[in-house]
Amino acid sequence: MSSHQADAKALLDDRGYSGQLIRGQNPAHLFEKAVRDRITESYYWKEQCFGLNAATLCDRAVELTHIGGTYGLMGKPTPFLCLAFKMLQLVPEKEVVLEYLNWGGDEEDMEGDQVQVDDDEERARRGEFKYLRALAAFYIRLAWEPVEIHKTLEPLLADFRKLKRRTRDGFTLTFMDQFVDDLLTKDRVCATSLWKMPTRMQLEDLELLDPRISPLGDEVEDLDKEDGDGKSMNGEESDGSVVSVESRHNGRHRERSFSYGSESD
Repeated sequence: MSSHQADAKALLDDRGYSGQLIRGQNPAHLFEKAVRDRITESYYWKEQCFGLNAATLCDRAVELTHIGGTYGLMGKPTPFLCLAFKMLQLVPEKEVVLEYLNWGGDEEDMEGDQVQVDDDEERARRGEFKYLRALAAFYIRLAWEPVEIHKTLEPLLADFRKLKRRTRDGFTLTFMDQFVDDLLTKDRVCATSLWKMPTRMQLEDLELLDPRISPLGDEVEDLDKEDGDGKSMNGEESDGSVVSVESRHNGRHRERSFSYGSESD
């Protein structure tokens, strides 16, 4: 009797995969083979991921307490990584993934008053279950196209909630915006090699994306102006000090010349 691999057999069958493709390849191949083997051999995969669909996977994801790839000397996969692999097996519709990303969230502030926010801030405030949001963001980076990835994930850079991250040696603290920035800029996240994606600058040059306006743009401009004013004032003061030093030096030189002339006479 073959070893139990939950319901991943069809996904891992190298003799001919007939399911949905991501960028023309088997979704399982987005994970390295060593990681795939560790996932399908893990207790969490066999016990908690068997028979999951898009709805029940959401129930598992809201129970997550940390993000991460593998941990320990044996490189055990985290539940976060197992559920990400399960999403690659399911290949859920984009509407479902967006629902994961923005699940819940209130449109009122802490006191119950209505507040007016722009689109990016509103999308960042949504997502009641932060680890469900992180899981959806990780899947989007793996499975979607570059323009969609940037347009969908960049608003999450305004989400500053804390995340617990499991590393090989223990736990560390990170933030949602930092995790999303890693997805957009790094080549390896959560023990997974991410496919090489065009940079934002390249997409802007191709006119596929509009230039991104930072919410801190006005503050940065004010700081630049203050730095420029400070440098100009320092420059004026330094010029004045140089002139005064030169004048004092010339004065002392003339005094010495006069004294030498008097002695010679």
